[in-house]
Amino acid sequence: MADLVKNILAKPIQLADQVIKAADEASIFKQECTELKSKTEKLVGLLRQAARASNDLYERPTRRIIEDTEQVLEKGFGLVNKCRGNGLVKRVFTIIPTTQFRKMASQLENSSGDVSWLLRVSVSTGDNNDDQYLGLPPIAANEPILCLIWEQIALLFTGSLDDRSDAAASLVSLARDNDRYGKLIIEEGGVGPLLKLVKDGKLEGQENAARAIGLLGRDPESVEQMVQVGVCSVFAKILKEGPMKVQAVVAWAVSELAGHYPKCQDLFAQHNTIRLLVSHLAFETIQEHSKYAIASKTTSIHAVVLATNNSAGVVDVNKVNEDEDKSQLSHPLGNKQPNQMHNVVTNTIALKGQKTNGASLVNHVKSNGNNSVKLNSLTPYHQQSLAGASNKAREMEDPATKVYMKAMAARALWQLAKGNSAICRNITESRALLCFAVLLEKGPADVQYNSAMALMEITAVAEQDPELRRSAFKPSSPACKAVVDQLLRIIEEADPELLIPCVKAIGNLARTFRATETRMISPLVRLLDEREGDVSRAGCIALTKFACKENYLHTDHCKSIISTGGAKHLIQLVYFGEQIVQSYALELLCYIALHVPDSEELAQAEVLTVIEWALKQAFLIKDEKMEALLQESKGKLELYQSRGSRMYH
Repeated sequence: MADLVKNILAKPIQLADQVIKAADEASIFKQECTELKSKTEKLVGLLRQAARASNDLYERPTRRIIEDTEQVLEKGFGLVNKCRGNGLVKRVFTIIPTTQFRKMASQLENSSGDVSWLLRVSVSTGDNNDDQYLGLPPIAANEPILCLIWEQIALLFTGSLDDRSDAAASLVSLARDNDRYGKLIIEEGGVGPLLKLVKDGKLEGQENAARAIGLLGRDPESVEQMVQVGVCSVFAKILKEGPMKVQAVVAWAVSELAGHYPKCQDLFAQHNTIRLLVSHLAFETIQEHSKYAIASKTTSIHAVVLATNNSAGVVDVNKVNEDEDKSQLSHPLGNKQPNQMHNVVTNTIALKGQKTNGASLVNHVKSNGNNSVKLNSLTPYHQQSLAGASNKAREMEDPATKVYMKAMAARALWQLAKGNSAICRNITESRALLCFAVLLEKGPADVQYNSAMALMEITAVAEQDPELRRSAFKPSSPACKAVVDQLLRIIEEADPELLIPCVKAIGNLARTFRATETRMISPLVRLLDEREGDVSRAGCIALTKFACKENYLHTDHCKSIISTGGAKHLIQLVYFGEQIVQSYALELLCYIALHVPDSEELAQAEVLTVIEWALKQAFLIKDEKMEALLQESKGKLELYQSRGSRMYH
């Protein structure tokens, strides 16, 4: 860097010496040349000072300012050189407007101001510049924001820790105000010192720097540039070892970067970001204590049950044989019978537990008449996931920080899971699904929303990935049961903030339910009646995934939809629903008619008439597939219901 700056400065210094020599030899306009010589001597003195301080100079403004200064000196040498001639003819016929000398003097003065500003901003240590405003250099007349960005980035390089924190806060403000400013910060080399501040700064500086990086990642190109600088490794280090307040902002920044540039998902995963985020999600949600883990030669697992804290959505792990009345826990899945919960948790440990030195973990459960159960368990996964941070330090954090940490961890997992099978598999193989289930029931609003969105994205991937669907969401999986219970509870309660992502998640899991598992149909059907357009559309799409041909149990699900009154609601939506809902309602109605054409309820509802009417409405026939579905369902109804239709008329 120093050699590069010296090379940049070499030519303008040589030009300045030439200007001074030519001014001394001037035979005409001697007074004007003397003035230019004086200003050039001032400028070259600053340039030589800059050369001596080349190790400290900030490259980006240095290059820009020196290039402009070089151009000014070239023009100055050309002007002064015209005044050197000694011939009589040249003296008589050389005409130079005095305005050129005034203009050149002004440009040399401006160049001196630029170089002087460069020296002040680059070598400032912050020790003697408290509350000192450096001002903007003359070069800022064309682009003042650029020079302000230079000043803040220079402070990130050379300022004290407090100055760096303030500079990062200024960059946060600039990046938040304007996308172009964010691009300038990246182009001018601001990401490197921001990452250094994230690693080495004080608490406030780390937060400001992490927030700035998150705001800079507003488009794929910007995120790609930051990834190349090493943002993934720095963020992983903070998530493992940093203060929780900083970790929370870093988790938010991860969500921003992954959301705007999905290609960085795998890079974050390679740095163990998923595991670290899940550990933050599990902290005080699922507590596991190694001192209660018992190694045994037997491969049997006696029983384990998860329970949630009634105030913070926390699954606590209590000592074996601890008295029941000391606990304030209620299970997130509701009041289960002891034998049911035994099966749930036994399966959980069998699936998720890992062996240590060939010995399985043995967990003891005690239950009483209230069906409350105590839990002892430890998996190596969580021993590792919490290894990087002190549990005691975490516990001492204020509740608001803990809540924000969980919300941002869930938000980051939501964005990282989007469309990525490998990451979704990584998440589901951990205890994250159980954490999401607990947090959906007891967590604060932001935590609930981000958890719901994460589940929506994970289930969307599972819908397209049969292997993930079978491993993570098989019907016997206790984690899946816990998640489904919470999703259905929210749908039944019609929580306006969480309803749509939960409906989508249930729809994504449509192919995982058994024929006997019909409890999700009725809540979805109720959403079709007198709901907002977005909710009705989400309900139609979810039910269509139960009723479509791709679902092996489509006939059973269609019968359940009919039995819960779905046909009449769909007819109302087809005729009178909002335009965004009508086509989705019609598609679902067609599948029901196609798979259960002999239904008396459909005949009584005159579904055949509805489909015949729809075939005449161009706006309802979105494409050839929809038209073919209408024709096929019409044919089935005509075959099975023509006699029934006449009977009901």
